[in-house]
Amino acid sequence: MSKSLTHIDAEGTARMVDVGAKAQTQRLAVASGRIRMSAGALAAIRAGNAPKGDVLGTARIAGIMAAKKTADLIPMCHPLALDAVNVDFAFEEDAVRATATASLTGRTGVEMEAVTAVSIALLTVYDMAKALDKAMVIEDVRLIEKRGGKSGHWRAPDLSA
Repeated sequence: MSKSLTHIDAEGTARMVDVGAKAQTQRLAVASGRIRMSAGALAAIRAGNAPKGDVLGTARIAGIMAAKKTADLIPMCHPLALDAVNVDFAFEEDAVRATATASLTGRTGVEMEAVTAVSIALLTVYDMAKALDKAMVIEDVRLIEKRGGKSGHWRAPDLSA
């Protein structure tokens, strides 16, 4: 099955997709990822006594700011007027998991904004805690769910099975 590329015109030149004729719908995207680290680094972050200060608070703000700047970072993304961006953290046995939710009412989805928020939040955790563990590993960054638009509701398959 041959499918035309949406970001390439007939001459092979990169272009931004025209979404002007698309209907505005409520759109939501959820992304997640984790940063694996030593027990000592994890304990310091959990206790709030990492050398650079409030790791998760700073990472939350960085993730939200990154979602708002996604179109500045990824060339073919549309600048979006986001309604909301939330970045949450959960402690796992050997990691911190970040989950970002982005939403808006608009003509294009917010998947890249959610994934960007998670990525930058995790990079910020690394930056804030690298004095404790330079070998931290950022992993499993992916889209978990999207809603809205022509393709409707999509949820990632559970990879733990």
